Amino acid sequence: MTKQGIIERISAELSVKTANVTSIVALLEEGNTVPFIARYRKEVTGSLDEVVIRSIEERLAYLCNLEERKDAVIRSIDEQGKLTDELRDAILGASTLQEVEDLYLPYRPKRQTRATKAREKGLEPLAMLMLERQDVDGDIQEIAALYIDPEKDVSTADDALAGARDIVAEIVMEDAKVRAMARRHFREQGFLETTGAEAQDERMPEYEDYYDYGEQIANMPPHRILAINRGESKGALKVKVSRPDEVLLSAIRGNFVSDDNGIFKDQLDLAIEDGYTRLLCPAMERETRSALTEKAEDHAIGVFARNLRNLLMQSPVSGKVVLGIDPGFRTGSKIAVVDPTGKLLATAVIYPHPPQERRDEAERIVGDLVRKHGVNVITIGNGTASRETEAFVSEFIKNSAHGLSYVIVDEAGASVYSASDMGREEFPDLDVSVRGAVSIARRLQDPLAELVKIDPKSIGVGLYQHDINQARLGETLEKTVESCVNYVGVNLNTASAALLSYVAGISKTVAKNIVSFREENGPFESRAGLQDVPRLGPKTFQQAAGFLRIRSVEDPLAITPIHPESYDVAEAVLILLGSSPEDLLSPEKVTQLRRKLVDVDVKALSEELNAGVPTLEDIVDALRRPGRDPRAELPGPVFRSDVLSMKDLAPGMVVSGTVRNVVDFGAFVDIGVERDGLIHISEMSDSFVQSPHNVVAVGDVVRVKVIKVDSERGRISLSMRIRASDSGED
Repeated sequence: MTKQGIIERISAELSVKTANVTSIVALLEEGNTVPFIARYRKEVTGSLDEVVIRSIEERLAYLCNLEERKDAVIRSIDEQGKLTDELRDAILGASTLQEVEDLYLPYRPKRQTRATKAREKGLEPLAMLMLERQDVDGDIQEIAALYIDPEKDVSTADDALAGARDIVAEIVMEDAKVRAMARRHFREQGFLETTGAEAQDERMPEYEDYYDYGEQIANMPPHRILAINRGESKGALKVKVSRPDEVLLSAIRGNFVSDDNGIFKDQLDLAIEDGYTRLLCPAMERETRSALTEKAEDHAIGVFARNLRNLLMQSPVSGKVVLGIDPGFRTGSKIAVVDPTGKLLATAVIYPHPPQERRDEAERIVGDLVRKHGVNVITIGNGTASRETEAFVSEFIKNSAHGLSYVIVDEAGASVYSASDMGREEFPDLDVSVRGAVSIARRLQDPLAELVKIDPKSIGVGLYQHDINQARLGETLEKTVESCVNYVGVNLNTASAALLSYVAGISKTVAKNIVSFREENGPFESRAGLQDVPRLGPKTFQQAAGFLRIRSVEDPLAITPIHPESYDVAEAVLILLGSSPEDLLSPEKVTQLRRKLVDVDVKALSEELNAGVPTLEDIVDALRRPGRDPRAELPGPVFRSDVLSMKDLAPGMVVSGTVRNVVDFGAFVDIGVERDGLIHISEMSDSFVQSPHNVVAVGDVVRVKVIKVDSERGRISLSMRIRASDSGED
């Protein structure tokens, strides 16, 4: 397939205009990043979003790899002297890698098999007689006797027939059409059956639902596939694929047995049955399980990425002095106080819980820190001793006169950050455990800036995240973080190297160089100053500049996402409106500018300024809201001053909570007690819900009704189906 053919195929598959796909492919080949293309090349992309552009990027990579594989396969078969025009055309016409590999399978160099041994004994001609000369007359024993050769361990006619059957079995079961038919049959008609481990001590209660279980493969939901895989890997389950064999065997026979009266019919039947049981079924079972797992992993990775995006995009809480607590029992609860910019002000360790129970001392330490630093809010990590610490903080707030509130934050990954090179570089003199408290405090102020310091896989918002392909998971999550960072924008003068490394075009090395340059030379006064940073060349500047923000008189447009390449257009717009770039730094003048922009006719203005309509629309939007953080428009966290426990809950009670995780069967919500409650998908709406993700997202604040409390098992069932007759919020 030619490059143009690939472009046209992508265009058809994704329903995108060929001209737009052509432009995007050219931009990608020039080394442009997806965020840059999506934001700053809308005229040639047709304003396609990142999701579509990434799909084009992925399909382009797959189809180019497919063409390379076709060339390699054709070359290999040709070198063997077995390439026919028909086979070449079939390979060139294949639309997937699987089809190419099926066509190549009979010619792929193999280790020793029963069929290769039979060929070495000179039995291939007899095998071809079985397949091609299905005569109705003759004696197969006499025909087979012609191939007896004791020196090659073919002592009898039956030995010759057995070897020939091995060759036939391999030929039939490696036939591309047979494998495609079998693959379809297994996936559409197959059943996955599970049983518990035979040894009682290997059985695990969490998998008892699968001790005698079966389900049609085509209907299996992703989370069930991953649960079964995990049970199998732990030795708690045995898994097999069953299918209606006779239907498939009959179809295979129909392709190779042309005459039921042929003298080789019985031999062919034996060969096909043997090949089916010995070769095809094990291969198809492996393929089917692999395809099931891949499909489930794709879904799980998508769930993780969606949840991660929602977590990263939570509204920041600005202008607050925060006291963060990383709870603990024996080793104490670690405390860190940070100012509104995230700068560390103080640290401490308190022991309000058993075994020490130095509660009075803990209250005194917290009180001193609150008074000295003007703390506005306390954040508590949701790990070990979280609820005990919450009770302590709630009582402290009740007895104090500081007007404090507290928030429970997800501490997933805090320990990973604490022990990381990044954590050591940022706080070389702090104990590992105290670094976690700093992270917990900062997560409230700016979740995105803090969470980018942690390997995305360590942030617990996934579904069976440790059981799926870690390389694919990591790649997808990296792209998710990159998308969020570039959507929000980054303050060039305060961002960490970790945050800068996710900006389009900026590598980890360049990110460190930016921070070092900033520390040595002071804050950047303009985006153009980036070009003085070592190893930051013109291409990197082009890709990154628009996503970096500065508040500066020297470069007032840098407070917006307007790219430097469009400064002349933005300045022309401002001049036509009787304004100037410097006005963007004055709230009063921005208000006046916003009124003027209401009446702007973008289409007419684009013709006057010879600028593209999409770019001009983005410029007008940016001028209307300079310095805007898109996350600020989202709901903030739930601030609390008192605490609940499971014993305080009763069916019918209505409470507010924060969505912590969204999975296929529902959502887990923190309602301020020691366990998160579950809203099952059936309790999300009075109407049918296709997916929980269509209703809630990580970070959402929701009102829920308690429908069941199981204290013994630590389970809380919640519902979003709240009616006017239900009790008010408790």
